[in-house]
Amino acid sequence: MKLTDTAIKAARPAEKPYKLFDGEGLYLLVNPDGSRWWRFKYRYAGKEKLLALGTYPSVGLKKARTRRGEARDLLTDGIDPSAARKAEKTARVDREAGSFEVVAREWHAKQSATWSESHAAKELRQLILHVFPRIGSKPVREVTSRDLLDVLQRIEAKGRGETAHRVRRSLGTICGLAPLPWAGSDLNRSGLVGQ
Repeated sequence: MKLTDTAIKAARPAEKPYKLFDGEGLYLLVNPDGSRWWRFKYRYAGKEKLLALGTYPSVGLKKARTRRGEARDLLTDGIDPSAARKAEKTARVDREAGSFEVVAREWHAKQSATWSESHAAKELRQLILHVFPRIGSKPVREVTSRDLLDVLQRIEAKGRGETAHRVRRSLGTICGLAPLPWAGSDLNRSGLVGQ
């Protein structure tokens, strides 16, 4: 029998934890201290597993069912929801703490699927030649607009205005992947926009 909001609100702590089942692997674990945790029980590669879906009331019944549905969709695609969550968390941490080059290469890998092979190679070559030597090893969250402006001005100083314009466009997109603590207005004032 499916859970209802009324049944969840009426559930009282007991001496031992107990489960209120909703179906399709979703249940609410009611603990002796009164905390209520959503869990999704599933099997993957012949092993029984549990996935935490949040705590009640911050995650309500409807949201818990949505999260269960998303996890079941992953299982249908042959993906372990727990492993997918760990991979997503690791990628997020790497992106936040990673170097500018890590984020730039991630951006390039995603974009290159839509580009021709020659365009993808050209974009990567520009990053390798002009950007990575200057700011590639710098943690992405420490990259300032001044750092980017310096890269662009060095390219422009070599008489390569069109290259500076293409690199500026790429840098703007890459910086959009990682929230940086500054606004890109310095790039607009540089005079390189619109070249």
